[in-house]
Amino acid sequence: MTRQLIGALTIITTLLLSGCGNDYGVDQYGQKVAAERLDKQWVVVNYWAEWCGPCRTEIPELNALAEQLKGQNVGVFGVNFDNVQGDELKAASEKLGIKFTVLAQNPEDIFEIPRSEALPVTYIIDDKGKVREQLMGEQTAEGVIAKLKALRG
Repeated sequence: MTRQLIGALTIITTLLLSGCGNDYGVDQYGQKVAAERLDKQWVVVNYWAEWCGPCRTEIPELNALAEQLKGQNVGVFGVNFDNVQGDELKAASEKLGIKFTVLAQNPEDIFEIPRSEALPVTYIIDDKGKVREQLMGEQTAEGVIAKLKALRG
């Protein structure tokens, strides 16, 4: 019985030490994406693909958006629509000039993001993890910031 108790306590301790955040996997460089970068803050998630012309046009705006939002409790993240992984994801991100974090693991289940068949598509998720807005088509940094201000009240 003592051995079982020690085993149970070890498991509980491990779970507590690992934190209660979600697992967002790794980014385009294979670096772990810490839960605190997305949990309990506003998140802008953009779905893109290498073959998508409007996505290519939108990337500089999203890079500017990520830069403007630094330190404001809002993160900008990308997700490859075609679910490319590893070196292929890194190469595609670099080819498009993406400077913000690209999640290798699609967070659609964590945030209950509806699947879109059109690209580009951007979702604004509040600090409670709820999708508040779906933005279809190319976005501008200015437009997303205005939408965030309106939603955050």
